[in-house]
Amino acid sequence: MNKVVNKRWVILRHILPIDSLEASHFDLLLEDGDFCRTWQLKHIPRVNGPSVQALLIAPHKLHWLDRDECQISGGRGLAKRVLKGYFHGSLPKNQDELISVEISSGSISGRLEIGTNLCRLVSCSQFHVN
Repeated sequence: MNKVVNKRWVILRHILPIDSLEASHFDLLLEDGDFCRTWQLKHIPRVNGPSVQALLIAPHKLHWLDRDECQISGGRGLAKRVLKGYFHGSLPKNQDELISVEISSGSISGRLEIGTNLCRLVSCSQFHVN
């Protein structure tokens, strides 16, 4: 019998130092084995809202899934957790392939789709046939 394993996800607000030339942003992390696949987002995707820009960045360590708020090493600012939850589905081995997983948390749920530089969150009810 196969046991279903819930994998974790979080969205962190990355608040950059005042003297940074870049704007603060959000980081979306999906647990993937010994690390998290990570995307930089300008905005948090809204259920059935427009797609948001998603830039794949370097994998993050798993400890970020458990942090509420933490200074980032090297004076790179502060990370504050905005959302957290679990997802169902598997991540493709090839990072260029479309990701489609069901996410849930206390405040949002839906199908998270991440493709080439875009991310969107679609209501799960749109996939159920009556």
